[in-house]
Order: sequence, then structure tokens, then C-alpha cells
Amino acid sequence: MGYRYFASLLVAVALLSACSSKPKNDYDLNYDFSALHNFAQLTPQKTDDPLSAQRIQVEISNQLSQKGFTENAPMPDFNVSYTLLTQDKPKDSGLSIGLGTGTFGSSGGIGIGTSVGVPLGSDSAKIQTIQIDIIDPKTKALIWRGSDSFNFDAGGDQKAQDTAKAVSRILAQFPPQK
Repeated sequence: MGYRYFASLLVAVALLSACSSKPKNDYDLNYDFSALHNFAQLTPQKTDDPLSAQRIQVEISNQLSQKGFTENAPMPDFNVSYTLLTQDKPKDSGLSIGLGTGTFGSSGGIGIGTSVGVPLGSDSAKIQTIQIDIIDPKTKALIWRGSDSFNFDAGGDQKAQDTAKAVSRILAQFPPQK
């Protein structure tokens, strides 16, 4: 009984960890990030989603300020830029496989089941990718880049919260710790 419980728990943890995404980042390994204290945001590129763009700008400012960085200094130590990409993503409608264990009376067993999902409504969802760049203002060189994505079907409060969470997850990795 203990072995089957442990095996099913291990499968559940593996499936949950596969579903969660982690933001990605890359940075200049030779850059001294400890010298950064204040920043300026660069004017973003035009986007087809100006509400999200405004939310991203506000959240970048909030997150960096919470980390102790000062915004709009006359001579910023770093500039912040971002890119917003919204694209269609096909909804999952394929085959799902489930694994389960159980007991009946004094007998135990393992079952495997399948299901085919049929999407209701629209056949695609939206995925939004946010990329934040940290740029050295003197050399104009990219010194750090982070990105994250999230799915959404509608706008409003939920999308605003998801946007804020994505920016927060990205900037949680800045500045990089060696």
C-alpha cells in the first residue's frame, strides 16, 4: 500500500511541475550588477495591446522600486525596455492520459484511462509573452534579459493580475546572483 501511494504521489508531483512555467533569463557574466542603483524606462514600441503595455510599465516601476532602485534619475545606471508579444495558441483538444491507484475490499489495482477533450467556443487561446531588457546607458549594450509567458482568454482584472504576476516573476531574477 505504501509503495503505491508513494508512486502515485511522485507521478502527481511530476505532472504539476511539468505544468508550471519558470521565467527565463540571461545576462552578461562579466557585468558588475552591484553598481546599479537607479534606472530610466525607455519609450516602448507601439503595440496592439496598449492597456497591457501600460500595466507592464507601471509594474516594472513598482517591482524595481521595491528592490530599492530609484526611477528617473538624471543619470541612470541602467535603462529598462520591454517587448510585448500577443499571439494565438491552439487550445488543448488532444488526448489526455490519466493514471490512478485504488483499492476495493482487500484487493488493490492500478488503472489507466484516456479522454479526448473537445474545445468549447473558440478554438484558440491567447498567449502573451513579456520580455524585459536591462541596458547599459553608456555602451547601449544589453546586460540582462528576462521573459515569461501566460495564457489568457479574456481581458479585464484577471489579465491585469496575470500581467503583474508575469512581470514580478521576471524581475524576481534581477539582479542576477552569482
